[in-house]
Amino acid sequence: MYRRNIEAELHTALTDTPVVLLNGARQTGKSTLAQGVAKSASMPYVTLDDATSLAAAISDPQGFLAGLGDRAVIDEVQKAPGLFPAIKLSVDQDRRPGRYLLTGSANVLLLPKLSESLAGRMELMTLWPLSRGELQARKECFLDGVFAEKLPALQGDSGVDLKDAVLSGAYPEVTQRPAGKRRDAWFASYITALLQRDVRDLANIDGLTDMPRLLSLLAARVGGLLNMSELSRSSGTPNSTLKRYLGLLQATFLFQPLPAWSTNLGKRLIKSAKIHLIDAGLTAYLAGMTHQGIARDPVFFGHLLETFVVSELRKQVGWSECRVSLYHYRTVTGREVDILLEDAAGRLVGLEIKAASTVGRKDFSGFDALSEAVGDRFMRGIVLYSGEQAVSFGERYLALPVSALWRMTGQV
Repeated sequence: MYRRNIEAELHTALTDTPVVLLNGARQTGKSTLAQGVAKSASMPYVTLDDATSLAAAISDPQGFLAGLGDRAVIDEVQKAPGLFPAIKLSVDQDRRPGRYLLTGSANVLLLPKLSESLAGRMELMTLWPLSRGELQARKECFLDGVFAEKLPALQGDSGVDLKDAVLSGAYPEVTQRPAGKRRDAWFASYITALLQRDVRDLANIDGLTDMPRLLSLLAARVGGLLNMSELSRSSGTPNSTLKRYLGLLQATFLFQPLPAWSTNLGKRLIKSAKIHLIDAGLTAYLAGMTHQGIARDPVFFGHLLETFVVSELRKQVGWSECRVSLYHYRTVTGREVDILLEDAAGRLVGLEIKAASTVGRKDFSGFDALSEAVGDRFMRGIVLYSGEQAVSFGERYLALPVSALWRMTGQV
């Protein structure tokens, strides 16, 4: 069993917040982590995947909570929306911290009725698939490191074949399977189960048969701008229906677009989000990309590598000391930065992702545009590439191996 880097933050949240909701996609390890917390804190654990428990929670939410006592861990809570008002009532009567740890496979931020019922009483945390650091028993500090005045040194070697890391993905179970039929079988059953269970739980729709095709279309466009009109034409789905489908895929954590960075500096910027899915391995499966296919289509592998980096950074947001938000930057004239990191003080770090093993000065041109636009807010620009050396390209520009994402460890 892997130790999750978010675990310390989860325990801390339970010391000062009445309700903590750990949400994330299915099969990311939420239940395992919740069971461990329940055991260490001597809290009763119940899962609403159990039909009897679910029936009790739906028929009599307040009675169900009363039967659990004054503290409990409730798994897959989104299956019984009526529990949220009952939890609110219970917490209003007793505001002690650590009353309830909830887990859910739906993003309540995208389900307003659920999130509003516990506003001010609940802390939200997201558990993503395993980070590369968690796979190697490391706690990464890349996000803290790139905002430090001096970058931390990289520890050890990469310890991983980058192409295999991208194609295999990071769901706990799939990391144990070899490439090929067994891994593909897991992804196929995962998508089928998620669409038939979670999506159907959230909305009664007739188009579940259209969802796998939509996911494949998104995977083929990963790293590109989200163009609703083009996607509607390609999928044969009306625009209004397409928006609903994408909302459902986002609510179940499959579709994770990267928003555009906006500013009032007067520059004309592209506002469309970039297409990314939750996991590079899942994306590769949906797009039919294999080890053999990388040689035939290195450009698409570059897009997959970008999704891999975005997903690794999202994981680290959960335990980093810096409060960092992720964006992309693109002007209407086509000057761009793949990933833009912004901390709470408004400082900016740009990341360019290159699948190549060499880097040249032209790879930093997007940072030139960004630096001109934002001035002193721009801290540094980093090209992450598939080579092994850290190379300086000036005072604020440098190239780092992609493995820097998990080789920056320890305190900054």
